[in-house]
Amino acid sequence: QVQLVESGGGLVQAGGSLRLSCAASGRTFSSNAMAWFRQAPGKGREFAAAISSGGGITYYADSVKGRFTISRDSAKNTVYLQMNSLKPEDTAVYHCAADSRIRAYPSRSSITYDYWGQGTQVTVSS
Repeated sequence: QVQLVESGGGLVQAGGSLRLSCAASGRTFSSNAMAWFRQAPGKGREFAAAISSGGGITYYADSVKGRFTISRDSAKNTVYLQMNSLKPEDTAVYHCAADSRIRAYPSRSSITYDYWGQGTQVTVSS
């Protein structure tokens, strides 16, 4: 059974940092793109960042570009999201996702991803 388990969320003041982790089990995703999405209260799921299988291609939403960094450790089957200069509008549940297909480029669309974690809450206070 494939599982994605996020960790690292919490409460932080504006301007602070958090590092999210997403550990995959049940299969390896070393040849697959992975991504982070977020969902704020009362809003739909929003793309945050994506990374290619080798880590050489990364995409970011404009709202997080320059503040967030996605990375992966394929040996650990884990993807990370380093979040700096956090803002209250970053408050959301953050979900990691994995694509079961092998593609040349990672996708920004949630419908591309087949496996999802349960999410970790990030709350940024002003």
